[in-house]
Amino acid sequence: MKTKILNPTDYIKQAPTERQPALQLLRNTILEHLPDGFDEGINYNMIGYYVPHTYYPNGYHCDNKLPLPFINIASQKNFIALYHMGIYAKKELLGWFITQYPKHCKYKLDMGKSCIRFKKMNDIPFELIGELITKMTCDEWINIYEKSIKK
Repeated sequence: MKTKILNPTDYIKQAPTERQPALQLLRNTILEHLPDGFDEGINYNMIGYYVPHTYYPNGYHCDNKLPLPFINIASQKNFIALYHMGIYAKKELLGWFITQYPKHCKYKLDMGKSCIRFKKMNDIPFELIGELITKMTCDEWINIYEKSIKK
């Protein structure tokens, strides 16, 4: 039985051994490029990057006790996943990412609405992920989010 995940370090330690280096590098890449205003922690049983209540007191509209989620990374059954809500919410950002991906990775992009799946740990395009992380500020994310929930 796995122990309770208290922080991102615990999360990575509990991941399969062969995935731990890729998860740590992904985490480091995000932290290195994450704009001001976002915090890191455990969110939805994954490593999460979110707008804390101290910056955005309203929190997430589905459960305002939760901070506003932005990015999550997870070790799933067959892949590492990067969930980026900005890609889901801003078509221009999605278009940019889709056109840039083949320049950084030789494998086909495996993606859902906000989920980017990496099945090959040695071919995660960390440089591209770092650039993606810088493309949306905390205030821009809040503005996009607020416009979307008012519809």
